[in-house]
Amino acid sequence: MKYILEIAERLVTLLKELNATVTTVESCTGGYIISTITDVEGASEITPGGYVTYSNQQKINIGVPRDILEKYGVYSYECAKAMATQGRKNTGADFSIGVTGTFSNVDPNNNDSEIGIVYFSIVFNAEQATAGKISVPIMERPQQKEYVTEIVLSKALDVAESIYKALLENDLINAVGKLPLT
Repeated sequence: MKYILEIAERLVTLLKELNATVTTVESCTGGYIISTITDVEGASEITPGGYVTYSNQQKINIGVPRDILEKYGVYSYECAKAMATQGRKNTGADFSIGVTGTFSNVDPNNNDSEIGIVYFSIVFNAEQATAGKISVPIMERPQQKEYVTEIVLSKALDVAESIYKALLENDLINAVGKLPLT
């Protein structure tokens, strides 16, 4: 857990430098990602909060199009991207993370579930910055949430670092030393 908190601390610090915000829309992780971010002192400056959309209906309720779920399934890159896109749209955050998948069991309510497969998408402004598929080892559920959270937070940090580097290289620092993303 200590390493995950270090990643979250680096992400929060960098988002403050970028003058940027982050939100999450989480299914299988049950809010673990946003909880880890908010474990960092000062996280309220960079996040409006997040969503836990554990059921298909809850995903639809926040704005994930029903046709995405019907066409691609709830466990897909497309669903993760739609979740991230809606999270950003609903909160106005600069970065949004969508996560959906299964851990150690098949979901009887969704025939597209595969044991131990998680999809994520990280959206920056209106564009997908990165996406991935994670094979989650069989272990206790809390450890599976932690495993996915570490990977996804590391990917979010990679995206933020790339943007930070690009802005620095283009000399886009304003007078107060912050990088104006918003």
